[in-house]
Amino acid sequence: MATPTLPPRQLTARRTTIAMKMAMAVSGALFVFYVLLHMYGNLKLFGGQSAYDVYAEHLRTLGEPILPYSGFLWLFRALLVIALLAHAYSAFYLWSRAQGARTTRYAVKKAAVRTISSRFMRWGGVALLLFLVFHLLQFTTNTIQVNGSHDSPYQRVVAGFQVWWVVVVYVLAMIALGMHLRHGVWSASQTLGWTGTARARTYANAVAVTIAAVVVTGFLLPPLSILFGLIK
Repeated sequence: MATPTLPPRQLTARRTTIAMKMAMAVSGALFVFYVLLHMYGNLKLFGGQSAYDVYAEHLRTLGEPILPYSGFLWLFRALLVIALLAHAYSAFYLWSRAQGARTTRYAVKKAAVRTISSRFMRWGGVALLLFLVFHLLQFTTNTIQVNGSHDSPYQRVVAGFQVWWVVVVYVLAMIALGMHLRHGVWSASQTLGWTGTARARTYANAVAVTIAAVVVTGFLLPPLSILFGLIK
């Protein structure tokens, strides 16, 4: 029996959907790599001011003399911005198609079984984007100065997280990030074809939960330690 061929328009839409899912998976993998590196850097706060400030300065001199001062950081930031645009556009495209499919193809809606994290993905992503802007303005450009202005990266971070509402914002953002990561890693595993068996699905889910838990814990340890006086 011959396999039915999709009309050209539907075939193009299907290919575009697959491409958008791949774009989300690849850009998401880059973000996972970045947050793990960023988390590792933040944990250097436990080593004291010298260790953290040397680490921060090393990031700015990475690639010299081939690259100018802070050149590597700006290149990496540009790559992250491109990945962010691709991730956001792909998410909006897939969400729009899903909404259209539910509206035009089904007379009776079936209750979809979705996890809390999957329902949270869209608005959680928007909230994370707003937090990222605030975070960069506070700790990267020093535009938003909380609890004074400090030239030392270590002192700037410690001063910022000595303010309770900054820590609350950070905690909420990290919870949102954890939920986003859990669902994102799981969805990427499906897109890349790594969940073909029950065992593979169990393994993929365990990896997703582990990554989310490690990232959230690693990011929350420094600000909570600063707030409660363990890091000064």
